[in-house]
Amino acid sequence: MQRPRILLVEDDEAIAAGLVRVLDGQGYAVSHLALGAPALRVRPDKVDLVLLDLGLPDVDGVDVCRALRARSRDLPIVILTARDEEVDVVSGLDSGADDYLVKPFRLSELLARVRAHLRRTADARAGDAAVLEVGDLRVDRAARRAWRGDDELALRPKEFDLLALLAAEAGRAVGRERIMWEVWDTEWLGSTKTLDTHVLSLRGKVGADAITTLRGFGYRLETG
Repeated sequence: MQRPRILLVEDDEAIAAGLVRVLDGQGYAVSHLALGAPALRVRPDKVDLVLLDLGLPDVDGVDVCRALRARSRDLPIVILTARDEEVDVVSGLDSGADDYLVKPFRLSELLARVRAHLRRTADARAGDAAVLEVGDLRVDRAARRAWRGDDELALRPKEFDLLALLAAEAGRAVGRERIMWEVWDTEWLGSTKTLDTHVLSLRGKVGADAITTLRGFGYRLETG
């Protein structure tokens, strides 16, 4: 299954290298451009989200944002900027950006916003489909019910949230940090006892081989 594609437009090589490394580690396919002009030629259908610096050396990031938005109504654009004046923020949002972060920002906050925008876009493209089907598993997010074959699963609230997240990313690796953010609304600070306990319990209900442990990273719900 294809990894979500992120375009990073950032001229500071040190910042860009760090962001590419972190995003790649979270399972995203990242392309990096150091100038605005090449970004003007990017096809929106080849990208799932744009992280855009406003202070580019050749083209103002606001103009890049406006051009991308003119070609796509749905492409999520998150502005990264050192300009913290209200007028600059408003200008960026008015040009079509969906969100912004003022430098320096926490990586955990950036990742949370990336996930949120990609999730909303995926839901919109799927027509807000509430039912996920993975092998013999069926997860109804709206009703908060799940089945394995014809048998409904008795899931605790966090077990359901965990299964729904893994099912939405079926076949893809999901990092522990992301799971802690989205299921427990907390930052992962090293201890995963609660997560590991829930995975163990969930395996007993969906099948021991259904959820693969990716040592040092997280988990993956298998599609077969």
